[in-house]
Amino acid sequence: MSNGTLCLPGTMKILVVEDEIKAADFLRKALASESFAVDVSHRGDTALEMALETPYDAIVLDIMLPGRDGLSVLRVLRERGNNTPVILLSARSHLTERVDGLNAGADDYLPKPFALEELTARVKALCRRSGESRSVQLRVGNLVLDTVTRMAQRGAHRIELSAREYRLLEYLMRHPGRVCTRMLLLEKVWDYDFDPGTNLVDVTVRRLRERLEFPGEEALIHTVRGQGYMMTSRA
Repeated sequence: MSNGTLCLPGTMKILVVEDEIKAADFLRKALASESFAVDVSHRGDTALEMALETPYDAIVLDIMLPGRDGLSVLRVLRERGNNTPVILLSARSHLTERVDGLNAGADDYLPKPFALEELTARVKALCRRSGESRSVQLRVGNLVLDTVTRMAQRGAHRIELSAREYRLLEYLMRHPGRVCTRMLLLEKVWDYDFDPGTNLVDVTVRRLRERLEFPGEEALIHTVRGQGYMMTSRA
């Protein structure tokens, strides 16, 4: 379950993941009052899909969630190269839980109960630091991928990508020169268990190649016979 507010140009977009509906609504209203655009999810599995599909400026993530717990969501995001700042929330204040959260890649940790003013202040601070420091462009040869706008450009050609094509391209560009097997791509890009005989990866790679290859340009996605695919450039 999710809902959102209208995102105006320049508005910071926040994902709130909290299974208690009243608490989630309080968080949404507090952040919206500070001019953030807020999406809400009450489940960990749904939140993971949203975070992978949408470029958020920060995520407020409860640890105890149905579907998938918050630490699991966080670990998958970091494994996928998603560096969106994350504030973990928990009703438990055990030191080991805080350490686990930080080791999993959390940027901040806030035990419940907390003041809404403190949460909004921490979200603002994370967004400022993230905007100042994070690298937003990946490059392979003359192909550039902006991980905030999710737009690709090759030379003078701007390339629009579907959500799945973007995730596949981002993963390949984050691992240039590495052979990525079909099973690895299914796990990292689709995050589901598929029949090993499926041609889902091959079909998506073919579509991606059609978007990226222009007359006179070198191929960037190479088939490694019997293994999978590799992204590399002679440049």
